[in-house]
Amino acid sequence: MRELSEVETVGVVGAGTMGNGIAQVAAVNGYDVVMRDVEESFVDRGMEAIEDSLSRFVRKDELSQQEADAAVDRVYGTTDLDALSTADLVVEAVIEEMDVKRDVFADLDRVCEEGVVLATNTSTLSITTIAAATDRPELVVGLHFMNPVPVMKGVELVVGEKTDEAVVDTAHEFAESLGKETWEADDKPGFVTNRILMPWINEGVRAYDEGVAAKSDIDRGMTLGTNVPMGPLELADHIGLDVVLDASETLHEELGDRYKPAYLVKRKVDAGDLGKKSGKGFYEYD
Repeated sequence: MRELSEVETVGVVGAGTMGNGIAQVAAVNGYDVVMRDVEESFVDRGMEAIEDSLSRFVRKDELSQQEADAAVDRVYGTTDLDALSTADLVVEAVIEEMDVKRDVFADLDRVCEEGVVLATNTSTLSITTIAAATDRPELVVGLHFMNPVPVMKGVELVVGEKTDEAVVDTAHEFAESLGKETWEADDKPGFVTNRILMPWINEGVRAYDEGVAAKSDIDRGMTLGTNVPMGPLELADHIGLDVVLDASETLHEELGDRYKPAYLVKRKVDAGDLGKKSGKGFYEYD
């Protein structure tokens, strides 16, 4: 197994919101990054997102222009799966579907060199089941970054049934090298964050749908009453209502009716109102 001191190039599979965020923080912290997606347009959008995000950090005087430019130069965007063969550690950040993730990990197992740690950014799916698609399950671990990755400090580290303890240590060290703080969870549905967060969001949506209070009052009541930065409806919009629905359905299947998704979440997803990324969810956005 490769230790963190041997990691120079980080592979990221997926150039979407989570993937480009992970690529950005790795590049800012001095790693060379190979960011791979299946279509050139996805890669291009991912690179644009990184440049836009870094520009905001420059405007806030949190990075110099030279540091931002250097970070962009460290990210190599590609559709070529074999380009990941140069990576010393890989983080997968594709859609939250088990079959897709297992296919990705089978490909990574074939392409990546022996001893390379393979991490998944899954928020609810079993690390053990994903790892079983490889011949190196002891080198597979969960690294669940929080959204937006460049801003949020937390990374949830999830230990699969066969994850080696040395891999767990390396995963903690890697996340910390990105300026993150970690906590550890066993490979149980939803881990820590979504196991607790999804019922909270869904109950907030039900309270709104049942007329308990206006949506702004529900969010205001939770922010002022519990000292969280966002209420459940606003947070759902920022996460993406499609993501909330997928996570809730996974937990519902695994853990029963206490995790049943709120009807209004499904209705909005069916209508294409996915939250901030689509311009409209529970609230409207520019």
